[in-house]
Amino acid sequence: MDSAAWDDRYAASELVWSAGPNQFLPPLVDVLAVGSALDLACGEGRNAIWLAQQGWDVTGVDFSAVGIEKARQLAGDSTVNWIVGDATRFDADEGFDLVMIFYLHLDHESFESAVVAAVKAVAEGGTLFGVGHAVRNATEGVGGPPYPEILWSIDEIGPMLHGLEIVELGERMRPVEGSDNEAIDLVFHAERR
Repeated sequence: MDSAAWDDRYAASELVWSAGPNQFLPPLVDVLAVGSALDLACGEGRNAIWLAQQGWDVTGVDFSAVGIEKARQLAGDSTVNWIVGDATRFDADEGFDLVMIFYLHLDHESFESAVVAAVKAVAEGGTLFGVGHAVRNATEGVGGPPYPEILWSIDEIGPMLHGLEIVELGERMRPVEGSDNEAIDLVFHAERR
């Protein structure tokens, strides 16, 4: 989907995603010192807003102007630097203590460009954290895109984290409300030491 399609999707409903942070983010943040954070492909900003409420200095980037405008409105008094920009070409002027990518599903080349941009944006001593639908989710899990070619795999992501120390790269199960089955997510956590 291009930015216009995402603009339409965000304009069509009050809230496309849940209002709270991704369930895997708070446990990670609990062990990190408060600092600066970059949320690439932030959508309506739920993770960026939550981090700002925890005292982080946050920048949220998304190529949907409608998504960014909704994020601004949802942020209320929380201060976030919102940028309409393409995660696959984002060039950070500074290093961030935490860089995040949540559920960004693109063709291999575009996704690799986004991860390379994310890796480059991690400051010395910083953390890169990502969550997406695993390939196995298409056949054994719940939700997410039904296209295996844009879902995340360990073999694909591992080499993209070059230059960082991998802390975690693997699947996590996630309960889905209203379903007896769980979603199968792929999580990567890497650090620049």
